[in-house]
Amino acid sequence: MKVHVHRVELPLQHEFTIARGSLSVQKSLIVELEHDGVRGFGEATAHAYYGVTVDSMANSIDRCRPLIEAFGFDSACELWNQLRPQLVDELFLLAAIDSAAHDLFGKLAGRFTHAMLGLCWGDVPQSSFTIGIDTIDRMIEKLAERSGWSAYKIKLGTDHDIEITRQLRQETSATLRVDANCGWTADETIANSHALKELDVEFIEQPLPADAPIEDQRRAFEESALPIIADESCRIESDVEKCDGLFHGINVKLSKCGGITPGLRMLQRARELGLKTMVGCMVESTVGISAAAQLLPLLDYADLDGAELLAGDVAHGVSVADGVVRMSDRFGNGVELFESVTARV
Repeated sequence: MKVHVHRVELPLQHEFTIARGSLSVQKSLIVELEHDGVRGFGEATAHAYYGVTVDSMANSIDRCRPLIEAFGFDSACELWNQLRPQLVDELFLLAAIDSAAHDLFGKLAGRFTHAMLGLCWGDVPQSSFTIGIDTIDRMIEKLAERSGWSAYKIKLGTDHDIEITRQLRQETSATLRVDANCGWTADETIANSHALKELDVEFIEQPLPADAPIEDQRRAFEESALPIIADESCRIESDVEKCDGLFHGINVKLSKCGGITPGLRMLQRARELGLKTMVGCMVESTVGISAAAQLLPLLDYADLDGAELLAGDVAHGVSVADGVVRMSDRFGNGVELFESVTARV
């Protein structure tokens, strides 16, 4: 097996703002695994909140390259198990390698990744479209630009969050979900939940910081008028059990947990515990979205709009049009990197 990396910069259609900051260009690392001319692709983005850079991931590839290139072909899961001890603190990179392995193994087997995982693509949920923090007028304009979606996730964490939601609700009858990105206190969460319920909001994602006192998390969970979904509080497999009794559901992101292999186990365990399930994404290309989409049959909610936020993409693969997720006609994750990117190797 050969390993290649592609550094890409993904320009956004609009500056994207959440409670922690703004982004206009997303730096990303595409990992390519090749065997006998067949190529699999995975992606991990730079992320300041988690201290991840493209340079750090590219340097770590060189450290684990001998193990990857010597790997005997059995399964993507086995490769993940071999790499996990070396990349225990580098889960974004591990996720990219794992996604590339699933893409490659599916293509070699002539099967879709979700089928390789034992999942049946049927009545899968539609994706929401994210409206980043901006002036209310600009947020209304962003919603109008994507008026065909059935659900929108509104980024909040300002001093006028209810007014933002009220104004957006006047513009659409679609499902609204809100994501406070750790920007509220327990008291704010409880108070806001009642106001947001009146505006027919479906749920609140990660209102409190992940390190908020347990008593605050439990009070928000018990007194909220709306379901609370964990994001930053549910990064890795061991977090799922901790979320039971503090959250009504979990949002799994492949980059944070280490890829499709652990993401599958997290969703299965959440369902066993009676938690709602969701898979989200970073601002990322179709490479990352195509990997995350393989888990759609296990989900109650999906937030796979990352590539839709871009001004330009780097790959063909799973598509998301007005929220409807459609599989690629290629096997594995369905990814084919643009020649303009692969030519840079």
